[in-house]
Amino acid sequence: MTSITRNELKERLAVGDIALVDALPLNYYMAGHLPGAISLPPGRVAELAPQLLPDLSKTIVVYCSSSICQNSAITSEVLRDLGYTDVRRYVEGKEDWRSAGLALEMTGDKTPTD
Repeated sequence: MTSITRNELKERLAVGDIALVDALPLNYYMAGHLPGAISLPPGRVAELAPQLLPDLSKTIVVYCSSSICQNSAITSEVLRDLGYTDVRRYVEGKEDWRSAGLALEMTGDKTPTD
């Protein structure tokens, strides 16, 4: 499984050439997520990924709360099983992002529909 560092992620976000996926339950996403992230909890990946991530070859970076959280690993595996070819994990996740003094978004229109 390929990982990505905070600095690499910041660079890719600045360029805008990735899809960023928050792999936590929706209530955690709503409480704060990395800028531009979409919510894709592990239990809904197969259902929502085709509409939210239509390009199977786009670089997708998946994260969750911290290095001990396994949601990003689970979500990444499901995405690969669905045919996504460039899935990476920001293993340190939201905890690392915040500890570096980087801002989180609190809400957004990038949430799954019920």
